[in-house]
Amino acid sequence: MGLSAVAPLWGPPGLLLAIALHPALSVPPRRDYCVLGAGPAGLQMAYFLQRAGRDYEVFERSRQPGSFFTRYPRHRKLISINKRYTGKANAEFNLRHDWNSLLSHDPRLLFRHYSRAYFPDARDMVRYLGDFADTLGLRIQYNTTIAHVTLDKDRRAWNGHYFILTDQKGQVHQCSVLLVATGLSVPNQVDFPGSENVEGYESVSIDPEDFIGQNVLILGRGNSAFETAENILGVTNFIHMLSRSRVRLSWATHYVGDLRAINNGLLDTYQLKSLDGLLESDLRDLAILKDSKGKFHVTLKFFLEEASTNQSADAITLPQDDNDNFAMRVPYDRVIRCLGWNFDFSIFNKSLRLNSGNAFGKKYPLIRASYESKGSRGLFILGTASHSVDYRKSAGGFIHGFRYTVRAVHRLLEHRHHSIAWPATELPITQLTSSIVRRVNEASGLYQMFGVLADVILLKENAMAFEYLEEFPIQMLAQLETLTGRKARHGLFVINMEYGRNFSGPDKDVFFDDRSVGHTEDAWQSNFLHPVIYYYRYLPTEQEVRFRPAHWPLPRPTAIHHIVEDFLTDWTAPIGHILPLRRFLENCLDTDLRSFYAESCFLFALTRQKLPPFCQQGYLRMQGLMSTESLWQHRVESRLLRDDAPAGRDLADSSQQPGDQELLGAPLAPGPLAQSLDSNKEEL
Repeated sequence: MGLSAVAPLWGPPGLLLAIALHPALSVPPRRDYCVLGAGPAGLQMAYFLQRAGRDYEVFERSRQPGSFFTRYPRHRKLISINKRYTGKANAEFNLRHDWNSLLSHDPRLLFRHYSRAYFPDARDMVRYLGDFADTLGLRIQYNTTIAHVTLDKDRRAWNGHYFILTDQKGQVHQCSVLLVATGLSVPNQVDFPGSENVEGYESVSIDPEDFIGQNVLILGRGNSAFETAENILGVTNFIHMLSRSRVRLSWATHYVGDLRAINNGLLDTYQLKSLDGLLESDLRDLAILKDSKGKFHVTLKFFLEEASTNQSADAITLPQDDNDNFAMRVPYDRVIRCLGWNFDFSIFNKSLRLNSGNAFGKKYPLIRASYESKGSRGLFILGTASHSVDYRKSAGGFIHGFRYTVRAVHRLLEHRHHSIAWPATELPITQLTSSIVRRVNEASGLYQMFGVLADVILLKENAMAFEYLEEFPIQMLAQLETLTGRKARHGLFVINMEYGRNFSGPDKDVFFDDRSVGHTEDAWQSNFLHPVIYYYRYLPTEQEVRFRPAHWPLPRPTAIHHIVEDFLTDWTAPIGHILPLRRFLENCLDTDLRSFYAESCFLFALTRQKLPPFCQQGYLRMQGLMSTESLWQHRVESRLLRDDAPAGRDLADSSQQPGDQELLGAPLAPGPLAQSLDSNKEEL
């Protein structure tokens, strides 16, 4: 009787009620895309997903976006520049010098509107990220900490499995693609005897008053170490800075993550012998001992191993006992650890295989050049945590770099899951030179992610047209057709930005005499950032990419061209920049890329078997460029035309009336090439 009374509840209405009331039987919410973290990278991806109309959710553990910047950097000054004035009106060009803005369609959401400071305050970044999320209406679940991530295999899923996310309340979320933008949040620590006596960058006092008259030892040699030193430089007795390697200056390495000039005051006081100093030693070989007065002494680890269990500085042999000139013989009042950050692997199940186990793998997840995990298909790492792809090479660990790598990942996902090919512009071959010139002079992603993201030009059959793809991850070049949905059957050009091969490094003198190159014939020796164009007859194979020459970003090409470096980073000089580029392209394509007036095309039609593309696509279709009186006179003097024809008349069209100013066809694409036509349009 009890069963019969309960049975109706399991009919269709009762079943739904039972499932709703029983969490174990309920189906967790499922999204196509889950984004972990509402920092800059997470917000950037959310923007692209929202613009594309995708099903997504962002999970943020804090109550607001950009929670990292509410505490870090500890001394509140960012080292990402906010250059508000460039003398240019081009928005894309200006992003080259705006290191804080995210990409969006709304010009109000540029960081220049949030701070006037060249090096802004971190609180301005928090305010900016909050407005970015609110103004664009991004879908974010705040106060949601994802405590565990694992896989659930399912053949019906896009990638053969779903990602199962469990939050701090035990609620489960499912998604087809997982986009991790949690940054680096775990302080890097070195385990050595006495490390428990060390204060961390994340918790040490930032009040200079707490360091008055003290001897301070800082472990580390990055921007956080020098930022800490800069804050207390004027109140301490002295500051010693200890690290296993020599200091790396960003203006020597051309890597924005190395020491920036804004924080390097201690280098002055060290080299000018004002008590402060830098030393090199592996921290794992040292030990820090505390004496009876609370002072800290640095000794060698093997001294400690030879001693008894009593590890007081009063009982252990110190280096100065054998060498009274030991550099660190004076005791310290404070020892501060500033060794950077690591990725938090703790929430990810081992089945995701994010950690490689080696030393570098403890700092960054194991990912491909496409930013996808090597261990789990459909799991992508974004933002600072993706910096392993270009560590100490480019800007992928910083906003002005990863805003473009995030866009590249989104484009890969659009093709993989929604059959939308990588965006491309198809143009006639006559606009090849002008297209390249425009991009190398304006594009921000190409400029900031040098050596990592490159433009790819895919030639069409007979090289009469091309497709222009922007900012593709060049280490994935062999897989371009699979990743983009575009075909590379007739050859391709790759446009990359590069420094000179022997110009960057911590031991390089970047201010040597004759460091700049100004002559076109020496362009291949350019040291400063400049465009390099690679030509391939065929798409390189994965093996060719993998075993490319040492220090080359790409496999050896069929032909290569360096556009000579320019002091103003303005590659529009008609003779120095555009003409050599055009000739290189012509040699690769075995064609003539010049632009001609109709009378020249008429002459070529009578004297050549093969017309230049401009004449084929213009003159033969009753299109072309109108002549002028001065050019007409020039042709008369050159005996190309008779002097009895009226000035301004085009011989290619005898019906045109004298003085008619109508242009026969569409004008050239605007840009530097069009401006320089007068100098090389009719170069025969």
